Amino acid sequence: MTRFTALTAALILSALPALAADPAPLKQAEASRVLYDTGVATRDPLLVLAAAKMRRGLGLSPTDRMAEDGTAGDGALDADAMLATARDLAAGDDMMLGLIDDVASENTKGVVSGPVYNNARIGGGQTDTYRAVPFEGGTYAEIYVEAKGSNDLNLKVTDDQGRLVCSDTDSSAIAYCGWSPRSTGDFTIAVQNASGSSADYALITN
Repeated sequence: MTRFTALTAALILSALPALAADPAPLKQAEASRVLYDTGVATRDPLLVLAAAKMRRGLGLSPTDRMAEDGTAGDGALDADAMLATARDLAAGDDMMLGLIDDVASENTKGVVSGPVYNNARIGGGQTDTYRAVPFEGGTYAEIYVEAKGSNDLNLKVTDDQGRLVCSDTDSSAIAYCGWSPRSTGDFTIAVQNASGSSADYALITN
């Protein structure tokens, strides 16, 4: 790694905490996966490292939420898995490996607990349904689903009257919905696996 590249890397990594403070934190979760996939596709360890640092700063907390008749799974990629990929891509580059070690050694003390997540596994062509998920009126609500692999996952949200609130059905391993409920209430989240094979995924809500 050249001196210029090292400086660029340091500047990018130092800017990430400010990005993670975005008022829509689950968009940051989505951005970290897009950044990770781009880094893997271009074999760029810096992009993968930036994705790992962004994801670690989200302050995610586990929850015991389960879909109706759902199955527990391995969930999506976490920061440690992203760091492992970055190390593989940076093999032989001592300066980059040092940056990766620096990020890996950072603790999350002081990071405010943020969105909650659950891990699940869904069969090919199946739909997982989560009922009575509460969201507060007047507060921006976010839902993000991410497959561990490349399975195509879709997302649909309905209110307690069965009316469609939001959907994301593009062909990708991630799906996002964000809206502002008029009043506090329960919503139904449907995660559909449009692929022919089973998928491990994480469902994250704020």
